[in-house]
This record gives sequence, structure tokens and C-alpha cells, in this order.
Amino acid sequence: MEQQLDFLVDKVVAELQKKLSELGEKAPAQAVEQAVEKVVEASMQPGAQPSVEVNGAAAFQSDVSEEPERTAQIPNPQWKEGLDELLTSTPARIGVWRTGVRPLTKTMLQLRRDHAAAVDAVYGEVRQEVLDQFSLFTVETQYDNTENYLKRPDMGRILTDEGVRLLQERCQKKPQVQIVVSDGLSASAVDANLKDVLPSLLDSLKSYGLSCGTPFFVKGGRVASMDHIGEVLEPEVLVMLIGERPGLVTAHSMSAYMCYRPRKGMVESERTVISNIHRQGTSPVEAGAHIGTILSKMLEQKASGVKLVL
Repeated sequence: MEQQLDFLVDKVVAELQKKLSELGEKAPAQAVEQAVEKVVEASMQPGAQPSVEVNGAAAFQSDVSEEPERTAQIPNPQWKEGLDELLTSTPARIGVWRTGVRPLTKTMLQLRRDHAAAVDAVYGEVRQEVLDQFSLFTVETQYDNTENYLKRPDMGRILTDEGVRLLQERCQKKPQVQIVVSDGLSASAVDANLKDVLPSLLDSLKSYGLSCGTPFFVKGGRVASMDHIGEVLEPEVLVMLIGERPGLVTAHSMSAYMCYRPRKGMVESERTVISNIHRQGTSPVEAGAHIGTILSKMLEQKASGVKLVL
């Protein structure tokens, strides 16, 4: 999806340059409006493929499998090697340059694109086919709706009475390892990473000879909902795979919060976490394997958080 949007941004810029040459620089606002309208209309056609012409050559989204190489927009930088090193070491927006007193049009379009992706991640829902793939049934917290979830974090920490009933009916009690998945603040993170993280985690647990309870999905969950779940199911260790707060670098980042014998009243220092699980961060497959290793150490040491020695 991010690559498709990248190509749409490039296409808008290419169309904008064409319009500016036709209209003259006296009508930039009109050129922007017409360029965006043309690209949107083309993208809405049945069977349309996101593409953009670069120096006369068409590049198609379906042919792209890797991230495009990042280059600085600063003309004649004084220290090009240092700037290139920064670009390879961080996904932050570096060397985007400007036109007059504002950022380049392409930079502004990318910012708006990334902001829209972040909003969609917060207000979106995990696709049911993703949950069905791993046979995850759904329980809900008392969050009620997204607006309330954002304003009242405490309501995302407690399951509904119906949710508690479902856990008691469908889940194994006192499992060695309990896996929980939650949308958190990014449904997109679950859609993007679960298919890699969960199988890797299950394989890792199997390699350590650890047994797993009944995995399930918590809708509207906060991290501390694992404490309520711990009270109900009484697992030895629990791991929650949850969507992180999205930013302007990625809206698909997931975290794994782990705890030894979770219970109500636990403090944050008693949790262990792996964060930034996504394609440009901690590899989802490697994260799943490492989570299994950490859970095995928790069981050996009967501890988590700051008391756990890794």
C-alpha cells in the first residue's frame, strides 16, 4: 500500500510539471488541482494500475518489490558523504530541501499521504480474513467506540462481561504460554505483520518445548488488558501482539508485550517489550523467533521486566 501511494505521489508531481508547462507559472494552484484530479480519475478506472512515467519509461507498482532508494533533494550539499550516511541510517525525513519558504510539493504530498495512513491505522479495523487465517475469535474491551478509546484509555484495559465469558468457555485455563493479539492504536500493524510474526513465534515455542494456550483477538485493547486476561486465564507467561501508535514514518509498527503471571495492579516495569516490529524495523519473522526465546527465559527465571536477565 505504501509503495502504491508513493507511485501516486510521483504521478501527481509528474502531471503537475506537465500542467505547469502548459499553463505557465502564473497559475500554480490551478495546475495542482488539475494534476490531482487527473491522477485520481485515472486511478479510479477499472483495472487501473498505479504507474508513473520517469524520463519516458513507465514503472508499474506490480513490478516493485523493494523500497525505492532514498536520495537527498539538497542541491550541491557541502558534505554529500555524510548526508548519504544519514539517509541510510534513519527513515527520518532528511535532506528534503525547499522551494522558497515551503517544502517541495512532493514532500508535502508525502507528508499528507503518511498522515492519512496514520489516521486510517487508528480508525481502521483488522481484516477478518487475517483473524480467520489463524482461527482467532474476538473479544472486546469496554472501549465502546474509537473516540472513546482515544479519550478513555482505562476502558481499553478491561474486558466486557461477554468477553470474560467467551474466554472461560473457549480458552484453556492455566496455559504455559498465552498469546493475545490486539489492534491497539494500529489495525494496519496486525494486517501487515501477524502473518509473519505468529507462525514464527509458534515455531519458536515448539523448538523450546513450550505449550501454548488458545490464541484470540482483543478488539479495542490497551496493553494493560493483559492484566485482566491474566486474572481470568492464569497463564504462566502472556505475550500480547499489539499495534503501536502510528507515526509519519510507518503506520504498520507492532509491539510485543510480555509478562510473567500477569495480574491486575502490575506496574509497567514488570513488562518486557519488543517494539518497532515492521518491514523497515525489527523483522517480523525474527521478532517472532526472539519472542519465543524471551518467553522461555521468563519461565526459567520466573520473572519479567526489569527483573528478567536476558
